[in-house]
Amino acid sequence: MSLPKGLAEDVAKNLVMVARLIDEDPEGAYAYSKIALRLASRVAAVREAAGFAAYANQKYSEALAEFRAARRMTGSVDLWPVMADCERGLGRPEKALDMAGAPEVHKLDKAGQVEMRLVAAGARRDMDQLDAAIVTLQSPELASNTVQPWTARLRYAYADALLAAGREDEAREWFVKAVESDKDDSTDASDRLAAMDGVEFVDAFVEDEDEDDSDTVVVIDAEVDDEVEVEPRDDVSVVDELDDEDEDDDVEDGIEDDDEIEVEAAAESAEDVVKEDVLLKEDDDKN
Repeated sequence: MSLPKGLAEDVAKNLVMVARLIDEDPEGAYAYSKIALRLASRVAAVREAAGFAAYANQKYSEALAEFRAARRMTGSVDLWPVMADCERGLGRPEKALDMAGAPEVHKLDKAGQVEMRLVAAGARRDMDQLDAAIVTLQSPELASNTVQPWTARLRYAYADALLAAGREDEAREWFVKAVESDKDDSTDASDRLAAMDGVEFVDAFVEDEDEDDSDTVVVIDAEVDDEVEVEPRDDVSVVDELDDEDEDDDVEDGIEDDDEIEVEAAAESAEDVVKEDVLLKEDDDKN
């Protein structure tokens, strides 16, 4: 049974609001996701959006349940990395590492595999295994000179891990590389680099009551160093899918594709925005 046209439109409008608010007002986005969930809980797009809204509000248990439900409905593995990151949020980094070595990872596209590598490295850091986190991030994608959508975040995570391990010179080189590839300002690599160089940014438009001179803005013009050779590594180890007994009890098998067509068509762009923006934001918070 497909959703009536009016109901499908109402659900789609709520999903669009989730996408619009998830960065600036995650609590508001969460509220809209709950409305959509009440209207159409059997639609995978709704369960997925509800998962990302809960994830943005650090409600990791709830997010994980929604992602599991969406995965059961679609059979897709696309949510595997963010599900593993929910395990990290719940204080179970070992489970996240298990998921990073599961067969599902091989079914992910390149972006998904890079995301899984970032989650696995974060789990290593959660366990105070800094050297292992650094090795986990060393990969063909990191060593490549080609800039991809994930390049800045991968270089940033690598630089951050190096800095945490006390390898400041190497960390600075990789923060520079992250800045070079971060065309959309998806990371704060430039601020981290400036802090390492002792550069302080001040507001030139704020007048000091006790001084006549205008404040000055200090900027940095970092030269990009030669590429640092990284030995490609593909040995992120992990295994085991989530137990079926943890799956959402309200989700029923055999839901026909027609249930989702009208809603997903109207909300497709909204879902893409939710996925990318939330993952970027949460990954920076965890590292």
